[in-house]
This record gives sequence, C-alpha cells and structure tokens, in this order.
Amino acid sequence: MQILDGKKVSEDIKNEIAAEVQKMKDNGEKVPHLAAIIVGNDGASLTYVGSKVKACERVGFESTLVKMPSTTSETELLKKIKELNQNDDIDGFIVQLPLPKQIDTQNIIMSIDPSKDVDGFHPENFGKMALDMSTFIPATPFGILELLERYNVTTEGKHTVVIGRSHIVGRPMSILMGRKGFPGNSTVTLTHSHTKNINQITSQADIIITALGVPNYLKAEMIKDDAVIIDVGITRVVDETSEKGYRITGDVDFEMVSKKASFITPVPGGVGPMTIAMLLKNTLLAREQKRLKK
Repeated sequence: MQILDGKKVSEDIKNEIAAEVQKMKDNGEKVPHLAAIIVGNDGASLTYVGSKVKACERVGFESTLVKMPSTTSETELLKKIKELNQNDDIDGFIVQLPLPKQIDTQNIIMSIDPSKDVDGFHPENFGKMALDMSTFIPATPFGILELLERYNVTTEGKHTVVIGRSHIVGRPMSILMGRKGFPGNSTVTLTHSHTKNINQITSQADIIITALGVPNYLKAEMIKDDAVIIDVGITRVVDETSEKGYRITGDVDFEMVSKKASFITPVPGGVGPMTIAMLLKNTLLAREQKRLKK
C-alpha cells in the first residue's frame, strides 16, 4: 500500500509555481493576482480562505480578500463581482461557498467572468472541460488528476467508481476519468444516494473516488484487493481527546481499507492540500492567458 501524499505533492507544485513567478519578476512582468470573496463568518470557510491567502504569499502571488457580512444581499454581491470582473489588475477570483440562504449560488457563479473563474465552476468552463477543450478544471478534481499522474497510477482500462454527484467533485471527476488521455481512459460508474446495491458496484472497482461527506462510509468489505482509493470527504467529528475538540475524518475507514488498497489518500493530508495548489495553478494559467491576448 502506498500513500498518495497530497501534502508533499502540493508543496512540490507550489515550488514549481514560485519558480515561474520569480521568472516573471526577473523579466519585469506583473505577477498573478488572486482575489477571494467570503460572505459571512463560517469558521471552516474563513480557515480555508486564510490558507489560500497564505499560499499566495508563499508562491509570490498578489492576493486580495474581500470580506462581506452574512446579511449581504445578492444584489450587493453581484455588484462586487462586477467590480472584480472589470478590475484588470486581478487575474482570477473565487467566491467562497457555501453562501448565505438569501443568495442564489447559481446566479453568482454565472456572473463571474469565465476568464477569471479559477474555481472552474462557470457553465462555460464546465462545458469546455466536458468537451476536452482547454479550460480551468475545478481545483479538487484537478488535484486528484495531478496526484494520479505524479504517482503514475494506471487509469487506462480500469473501472472507476465515483461516489457522489456534486458539481464541484463527483460529476466533473466522472467526466475527467472517462476522457481520452492520462489520467483517464477508464470506464466510469457514477453512484449517488439513489444507487442500489452500491456495495456490489464498489467491490468491482479498480479505482474509487468518494466525495460524500459521510465519515467512514467506505468499509474494507466494500472494496476489492489492490483498489486505488481517493478520499475527498472532510467532516469534523467530535473528539474530546483533541485540543480543538474535534478531528477531521474522511469518507473512508482508513485503518481497515488501507490494508487492502494499493494506493490511498489520507485525511487530512491527501486531496485537501492539492485543492489549494491547483487553484494557484489555475490562477497562473489565467495570468498567462491574459498575457497572450495582449
């Protein structure tokens, strides 16, 4: 069994990006600028956005954090997005999800300039991804692809089972794993809450990518020997022995499943760090695309 170490690979990617940014500086070019909008005071979101700001500093990007109160109206948020769309100094930006109930998430995603949509959620970018065209791939699926590639995990001709059909992870992963190329060329089954006999399906899978958010959902008896396990789940579970009072747990019963798997991602330290690294990579791409247009 080999650990797919997202922490290490994400650091490698940040080092590569930092080297690219240094070249830009040496050539007198403008460095990439990533902005993030956060609405409200959700603890997990604040922590995550804070990590993105630190990651920008680490690689030499400029960053802007826009904090808006939880009472922000959809009209006010759309106005702020319009400002960022029109600000030529900003290469890419994200709107941190989830948003407060009074705001329609789909309207917000639709309002982002696709050329600055480094989260890869805009329908134009999602459509290009589905058609195998060059575009921004959503950061978490992009990170999973990068892990599979850097560890040289064979995907061609394999049966990949994706658990969960969200627009952020499950659905894009099902498309990307079936695309021509590497990683890809696998036969994909997309499962969800209405799938019957899911244990039977997962037990036939060569690769399982689970993004449910249900702690320890995937058990050892649900997989076959030497399966590749990608755990995208991140759930806070109460743990009185921890200083914080909780621990982060994935969708996979790691202790037991790791005994049967050939490759597995840990939680934390697997897919999570890769998401931020690939967001930086998308921002670098956005900067490059803008430079080429001039």
